Amino acid sequence: MGELFAKTQRLVTHLELRDTYGTSHPDFQDWAAGVPVQEIVRRGRLDPWNDLVRSHVDRGVIFRRARIISTPPSDYIRFEHAITPYSNLVGGELVRWLDRSRARDIAVSPCDFWQFDDHLVCWVYQTGDGEKAGHELSDDPREVKLCSAAFEAVWDRAIDHEKFALPA
Repeated sequence: MGELFAKTQRLVTHLELRDTYGTSHPDFQDWAAGVPVQEIVRRGRLDPWNDLVRSHVDRGVIFRRARIISTPPSDYIRFEHAITPYSNLVGGELVRWLDRSRARDIAVSPCDFWQFDDHLVCWVYQTGDGEKAGHELSDDPREVKLCSAAFEAVWDRAIDHEKFALPA
């Protein structure tokens, strides 16, 4: 996906809809085993993503990520919330959270997606347990319109990471 980021001129959006992603990832495994977030950050596995995002933010591209989550949140979402300042915000992403109950009247795709400059969608597919299963690109105007509208509706209701406290 690096080339898609490189071609983007102004805006990357990413909508996450799942409560679990890649629980086999070493950072999640460490966190689940009780390793403090600061120690996970020191290991440097987040650096490549942060460097990639920062390089594009520095040239004027805005990165916005919105996450729709269930209540009570899954362990993975608790991990994701704890690590977001180090895995997203430090690179320059803007991140917002929305409780699923507040999104019930928003028409969204059943798939996570990335969108590039409001004209190209990258559908992201995961297995039932949240592991990566592939992706597919589309510039179909109907899909682009659906994703743009859904993302903006979620973004407008969602709460900035700095102000969002995970529900119990």
